[in-house]
Order: sequence, then C-alpha cells, then structure tokens
Amino acid sequence: MKKGINIWSFQEGTTISEAIALAKKAGFEGIELSLNESGELSLSSSDQELAAIKAQLHEADLEIAGLATGLYWSYAMTSADQANRDKAIDIGKKQLEAAQALGVDAILVIPGAVGVDFIPGSEVVDYEYAYDRASEAIAKLVPYAKSAGVSIAIENVWNKFLLSPLEMRSFIDAQGSEYVGSYFDVGNTVHNGYPEQWIRILGARIKKVHFKDYRRQAGGLHGFVDLLAGDVNYPAVMEALRGIGYNNYVSAEMIPPYAFHSEQIIYNTSAAMDAILGRSRA
Repeated sequence: MKKGINIWSFQEGTTISEAIALAKKAGFEGIELSLNESGELSLSSSDQELAAIKAQLHEADLEIAGLATGLYWSYAMTSADQANRDKAIDIGKKQLEAAQALGVDAILVIPGAVGVDFIPGSEVVDYEYAYDRASEAIAKLVPYAKSAGVSIAIENVWNKFLLSPLEMRSFIDAQGSEYVGSYFDVGNTVHNGYPEQWIRILGARIKKVHFKDYRRQAGGLHGFVDLLAGDVNYPAVMEALRGIGYNNYVSAEMIPPYAFHSEQIIYNTSAAMDAILGRSRA
C-alpha cells in the first residue's frame, strides 16, 4: 500500500506547491488534492493549469493519490432542487476530467445526504428520495467515468445515508459498473460501527482509503483525533485490507490541522502511518 496525505490536512491557505513540498519532506509518496469552486485547482481550471500541477508533482517525485472535493456538501445529488442536482453532476464531470488530466484513477464522491448535523440549515431529504436521486446521478456519471478511465469512489460520510456496509455494497452493485466503487473512510465508521467489518464486506469494491482516527467517548466532530490516539483497531484494519488484496493508496485526512505549528501534524501523521503500515523508520 502507498502512503498519501489529503491536502485538507494542511493549514488553510497553503498552496499546492507548498503542500507538495511538505508532503515530500515528511515522507509521503502521494498527495490527495481537492477540486474547489475557485483557486488553483477549480471548476474553471484550464488544461494548461492542470498540466502545470501535474508537472509540479512530477518534479517533486510525488504522485497524486486521489482527487477529492468538498463541493458536494453545497451541491447535493439528493437535493429536492433540480438545479442543485444538475450542478452536482456537472461537478462530477469536471472532477473526472481533472482526474484524467492529473493521472489519478479515482475521484471521491459524496452522493448527497438525508441530513447533515454539522452544517447548520442543511437540507433534510426523505431517505427514499435521496436513494433514488443519488442512484440516478451516479448512473449519469458512469459513461463519463468509463470514457475517462477514472472510477467514481463513493465515500461513507456523516450524511445519514448509506449507513451500513451492506447498504453501501448494494448501492454500488446496483450501478453494474466496474467504475463505481467505495472511497472507504476508516474513521467515519467508528461512531456506529467497525471499519474492519466494512472492509471485509465491501471487498474489491474499495477503490481508495482514507485514514482517520476517532474517539467514541468524545463524540461529535471533537471525536476525531490523531492517528493511533482513537478507537480504530488499526491492526485489524490492516489485516482486513490485506485480506481483500487492497494495494492502492491509504491517505490520511487530518481535519482540522493543529492551531499552532500546523506543519507538525504532517510529520506526526507520516510517522503514525509508518507504524500502521509496518514500515521501519530506522
């Protein structure tokens, strides 16, 4: 397995080039970038701008571990508003195009939500409508994924939707495409489940993996802690990943970064991942 770090783990305002340099210095093999509404890597990024980012990665001898986006929280595939759903699909298309240009094999997709507690005023959608709308939206993206040679990897998040590994598996299988799979987030399952069980059930459907840790006793967003400081049984997680033959990137998503000496979280995370992956730092 390869060791990656998500760009959201860096202090806000860190440029892509700065994040690449720090990730390389800290010992990561890849960095997961994010498609934003504006900025260096955005919905309006040109082919030339994407090529420049790819060149930066190549020059640093760093791979792109994945392509995420937070835009699906604002534009949901499950929304009652058709314009909102259409925007979410357009974001997916752009994300697939950017992933192809950058040379990454899967994109992180949040398939909408029934409700989101940590976003005040978030739309609440009836579960059955959410399921149908999300399934329809992913189906519309499948031909673009196949054309780009990039998988749509659906992340398990705190969206009150696709709440169990059995349901996630069924949702993925219903698409009938090898280009639809799971972006499995280890830490996101811990408040109501066990990540090693999710891994065994989802199996080869897992395209990418996020490493986080979570302390159940803390609860809420405050439960997310440094790797190895929470309740994730990482030996069991690693055994499960090896058991399904997973050999792609595991990328740490450490949110939020430290308030002070924020670069230190990158080094601490790298060291923790070495321990989890069984790598010697001698």
